[in-house]
Amino acid sequence: MKKDIIVVPNSKKEQILDEEPMRVKIKEKPEDNKANLGVERILSKYFGKKVRIVKGFKSKRKVVEID
Repeated sequence: MKKDIIVVPNSKKEQILDEEPMRVKIKEKPEDNKANLGVERILSKYFGKKVRIVKGFKSKRKVVEID
């Protein structure tokens, strides 16, 4: 299953807002792939499945695939 998300990096707290598209707030800064790894980590925990980014590696708008 693929899902569109919007990433909000450098947030004070991590949270997922279940809207359309889903908003993912993470503490990591958007440098050296840290934010992307943070997105995969928090979404994997949320869905209980493996999550990987398939589109939007350098953008706030991303498409993730949930296995």
